[in-house]
Amino acid sequence: MTGMADDLIGVFRNPAILLGIPLALLGAVFMSFGAQYQHRGVMKVERLSGTSGSRGLSGSQMFQLLSRPSWVLGTVMLGLAIACQLGALAFAPLILVQPLGAISLVITTLLNARISGHRPTGASIRSIIACVGGILIFVTIAAFVAAEQPISEHELITILILLAVVLVVLCGLWLVLRRRHGQAALFYIAAAGIIYGFVATLAKVVIKNIQSGDFTWLTILCIVGLLVAVSVGAYFVQTAYSVGPPDLVIAGLTVIDPMVAVLIGLVILQEAATAGVWAIVGFVVAGVVAVYGVFSLTRNHPQIVSDSQELPFLRGRDSDGGQSPR
Repeated sequence: MTGMADDLIGVFRNPAILLGIPLALLGAVFMSFGAQYQHRGVMKVERLSGTSGSRGLSGSQMFQLLSRPSWVLGTVMLGLAIACQLGALAFAPLILVQPLGAISLVITTLLNARISGHRPTGASIRSIIACVGGILIFVTIAAFVAAEQPISEHELITILILLAVVLVVLCGLWLVLRRRHGQAALFYIAAAGIIYGFVATLAKVVIKNIQSGDFTWLTILCIVGLLVAVSVGAYFVQTAYSVGPPDLVIAGLTVIDPMVAVLIGLVILQEAATAGVWAIVGFVVAGVVAVYGVFSLTRNHPQIVSDSQELPFLRGRDSDGGQSPR
């Protein structure tokens, strides 16, 4: 009993976590509604311009988004989501706060089903359960082992170099894959998720440096890297809305984003330095389950199966949302 009590106390070894978790959950709600409204704005701009954004939204299309009330409202909501996330990062460890955004996948799925008329199928529901379940298991383990560590200049430089490499590689892949429609949606979603994982990490670093009064040239460099990553990631997200439904985009972001952020937290920032073998194994298993859920959802999402003419596997018994006569 004493050992169990010590573990439970360890879960909230930092009382500020009690503030960080609700802020992260509130941010997930704003993210869900923001994604739905932004997706609506992107679809409207595509219809008005008569040009698909699947190869990347043009400068003209990006400018037209500013005139769409739905997109602007969605952007405001995503801004509130970011504010909540930054507040959460100020109070709780990165590897605990970041994965909680997976809750937004459930909310977005329900919203999109109601708006688009595409009811979730059995296969898509199982995929969503895998996404959310894997992330929640990840968070539960993290709650027991997460502990913030002082961040050295060497660690910051390592993160910034990795970000630069990632941006160059992803932009290069974008030039190659944007002409391949079958791979475009997953690429845009994955690219945005990877970049936003670095955004969360750099935001955490900047917040901690400001809190400690350690505002150096390296902090300024982190802010520059943060702004560049936000801009590139936002472009990929908006383009992803043109090739996939909002809940699929959110699925990728809420799984890939925290996976990248947590890997940085684990490997570079050493936020789980005291974690035992059981925790590491749990992280790996939960991560595999969550990532599997994203890939499965890209194959089984009812709206994609209904709209796409390129998929040879229509899954007749699921594609009508269970309404086929038996």
